Amino acid sequence: MVGHRFKPEKAQKLIDPKRMKLINPEQVIEMLNIQKSDIIADLGAGNGYFTIPLAKETNEMVFAVDIEPKMLELLNERAHNERVSNIQFIASDLENIQLKENSVNKAVVAFVMHEIPNMEKAIEEFKRIIKPNGRLVILEWEAVDSEMGPPLHERISSDKMKNFMLENGYNSTVISLNDVIYAIQMDIE
Repeated sequence: MVGHRFKPEKAQKLIDPKRMKLINPEQVIEMLNIQKSDIIADLGAGNGYFTIPLAKETNEMVFAVDIEPKMLELLNERAHNERVSNIQFIASDLENIQLKENSVNKAVVAFVMHEIPNMEKAIEEFKRIIKPNGRLVILEWEAVDSEMGPPLHERISSDKMKNFMLENGYNSTVISLNDVIYAIQMDIE
């Protein structure tokens, strides 16, 4: 299941207008049910496709977590240009997230599950950092050929992801956003 890591040299692809047609950040904001008082984590934030819109929706902190410091630098530049100041940048993998337990209300993990070596450990970490009554949304590429996204052999089908969640004791909902992208929504108890 684990593929290669996204290269920072291709970061501009992440904010391509074509991507907006596939997945609008507003959809994620709605799925997460963002409130002004929510502390949010964007896990695998990249250069901030979701981070900046999330930061504009809350009066609290948004933690932008990414394993690649260069991506966080690009995000910092974008945030500065858009005058968004409630983002904290955290260089970290998703198997040992550098956040305290119960530190966020909501979290999004967008298009990185297929890059994580130990998904079981990552899911435990997501649950660890999200407060009770919080919500997690995972976005991934459906296992179909498409113009954008990772190669087909690196993708995790929505069925496999749902089964993975169930096998690890997590009840979640699969939401098909279009032919190539799905979401896993999970409320944390």
